[in-house]
Amino acid sequence: MKTIRQTHVAFALIAFACLIAPGFAAESNTGASWPKFQNGGHCVVPGNTLPQEWSGEANLAWKAKIEGYGQSTPLVSDNQIVVTSTSGPNKENYFVASFALSNGEKLWQVELKNPSPIENTSYVSRAAPTGVVDEQGFIAYFEGGLVVALDPQGKIRWQRNLVEDYGPITSRHGLSSSLEQNAEHVFVWVERAEEPYLAALNKSNGETAWKVAGLGSTSWSSPRLIPVGDTEQLVCSASGKIAGFDPASGKRLWDFEQIANNTTCSPMPVGNGRFLIGASDGRGEEAAQTDGTSNGVIEIVKQDDGTYQADFVWQAAKAKSSFGSPIVANETAYFVNRSGVLFGVDLETGKQKSTARLPIGGIWATPLSQGNLLYLFGSKGTTAVIDMTNGDSIAENVLFESASAAEGEMARGGETLYSAIAVPPYLLLRTGDTLYALKNQSSE
Repeated sequence: MKTIRQTHVAFALIAFACLIAPGFAAESNTGASWPKFQNGGHCVVPGNTLPQEWSGEANLAWKAKIEGYGQSTPLVSDNQIVVTSTSGPNKENYFVASFALSNGEKLWQVELKNPSPIENTSYVSRAAPTGVVDEQGFIAYFEGGLVVALDPQGKIRWQRNLVEDYGPITSRHGLSSSLEQNAEHVFVWVERAEEPYLAALNKSNGETAWKVAGLGSTSWSSPRLIPVGDTEQLVCSASGKIAGFDPASGKRLWDFEQIANNTTCSPMPVGNGRFLIGASDGRGEEAAQTDGTSNGVIEIVKQDDGTYQADFVWQAAKAKSSFGSPIVANETAYFVNRSGVLFGVDLETGKQKSTARLPIGGIWATPLSQGNLLYLFGSKGTTAVIDMTNGDSIAENVLFESASAAEGEMARGGETLYSAIAVPPYLLLRTGDTLYALKNQSSE
C-alpha cells in the first residue's frame, strides 16, 4: 500500500466526521440524520459500515440528478435527503428537493423565485448556504435572500424574502454563510457590501426576533454557537475580524481584530470558551500585532466587570488552511492548506506534531472518520482513505474525473465535490448537480 507519511506523521485517532441526530430532533446526537452544516463542528461517525473502496460503479448504491446546480451540504432526516440548487442564466430559479435515502427516488421538489438575480457563473455562489433540520422539518436558505421553512412533505410552513424586508444583497462572489440554530431561533448572517447584518428568526413563524449590524468585512464562513460558561455565544468570523453575539438578544459582546485572511473557515468549538480558527495564505493582507499565522485556538474570557474578551491561546507556526475549516481530534488540531498538505498541531500548546502531503490535493468537503480510518475528499473527485494508526493509504477512490485546476483553486470545468456526509450505512457525496450514495456491497 502507498504511504503518505512523512517525518513525524502521527495520524492516531483523528476523529472528525459528523454527529448524527434523529429525525427532526435538531439538537440530539444519536440516530440517523445530518441536521446542519458541519453539525456545529462536533462530528463522529459510529460503527464500521462505511465503504473503504469505491468508484463510479463499485459500491455505488445509487445516484440521483439534482435539477440545476448547488454547492450546499445535503440535510438528512426521516429517511430523506434534502438539497438546494439554482438554475437559469441569472439564477432566476431556486429549488429545494427531497430524495429517498434508500434508493435516491425524488420525493418532492419546491421551486422558488430568486429575489436577487445575478449571472450564473462559477465565480459566484450557487445555492451555497446549508440549511438546518428543525423539529418541524427543514429550513432552507439561499444567497439571494430567501429563507423558507418546509414540513417533511415539502409543504411551505413560512417564507421570508430578506431583500424585500431589508434591501438588496450585493456581495463579492455572493454569500455562502450557512444557517445556525438553537431551540428557538435560526440565525441568518448577511455579510453584504452595504449595511451587513446578523438576524435571528423565530423558527415557528419566521418573524424577526432581532437584527443587528454585521462585521462589515468579507466572509464566506458560517456563524457558530460556542459554549461559554453556562451559556452560548454566536461567533462570526470575517476577514480581519471575529465577533461574539448574545444569541438571545443580538448584543455584541466582544470584538477581535488581531487576525487576517480568515474569510472561509468557520469557528470550530474545542471546549468551553475556546474555538479553533483557520485562515489561508491570503492575498497580501497583514494581521496587526500577531506572530505566526492566523490559524490557532482563540479563547473567550469573562472579565471581572462582566464583559468578555477574546484572544489567541496559541497560533500555529506553519500550519495554514484553505477552503476547508480546520478539524480537531484527540487533543490535536489538523489543518489542510491550499497545496493539500495536512498539518497536525498539539491542541493545548500549538506545537506542530506532523505534516503529510495528501495524495488528492486540496479539499473542499469536511473530512470524515470512522473507526481508525480517515476519509479526505479531494475537490476533483478522488477520496483518500487513510489508516490513522500508521498513516498508510488504504485506498484512493476516483468517483469521477474532473478538470484540473491550479493549487487551491476551483476547477472551471467538470464536476467539483462540495460535500460528503455519512448516514450509516451510506456515504453521501454531493457535486453541483449529482447526489451519490455509496454503500458496502456486503451490507446489502
